[in-house]
Amino acid sequence: MRLIRNILLALVALVAAYLLAAVAGALIPGPLQDAPETAGPPVTIRLVSGPIHYDFLLPLTPETRAAFAPLARHGLPLDAPGAAWLIVGWGAREFYTTTGSYADLSAAAIWRSFTGDASVLRVDVAGPLRAGLDLPALALTAGQYSQLLAAISGSFRHDETGAPIPLATPGFGPTDRFFAAHGRFDILRTCNTWVAAMLRAAGLRFGAWTPTPYAVTLSLARFAPDTPR
Repeated sequence: MRLIRNILLALVALVAAYLLAAVAGALIPGPLQDAPETAGPPVTIRLVSGPIHYDFLLPLTPETRAAFAPLARHGLPLDAPGAAWLIVGWGAREFYTTTGSYADLSAAAIWRSFTGDASVLRVDVAGPLRAGLDLPALALTAGQYSQLLAAISGSFRHDETGAPIPLATPGFGPTDRFFAAHGRFDILRTCNTWVAAMLRAAGLRFGAWTPTPYAVTLSLARFAPDTPR
């Protein structure tokens, strides 16, 4: 009984240390890449979150469509009537591709997401946003947005011909697709740390380590306090 109690106390202490470290990582700025001065209007992107995960919402501007045009060859309807936004998220392959809802979670998927798994990118399109949606928005310069597109595009793995690698796994809906991605997912490198890394690669100040959705939210409050909704 004492051994079980000590194990439980150790697990609680580890979780608490992880969450405290995530708060610190959200408030400490990470290294960022300078963005060039590029002519063009600013571009507003949005972030959308769930209980455990943040995704990017990128406006389907001509530049966005050009950057992700190779995905259209694999069924992503970039030019569908009414398509206004591109949804992009990075995550653990088994967890991400087998979890349409939290009821689908398996012990194996959870374990691999903690200990390490191959990564994938999920990409989808969405129509105009419903009025009143409470989604963080970030205004990027033209140069910053170009760098963000390059960083996200660079997260896709490519075959020997330079084409993105689609997965045979079906998406969660009729329009989304999964693609192989660079990097391995684990408890230290999560979908939320990827979002922060992409923002820093675009030249935006953001937290050094944001493994949880709350850490991303906290980092937004710290480094983008005037973020419009």
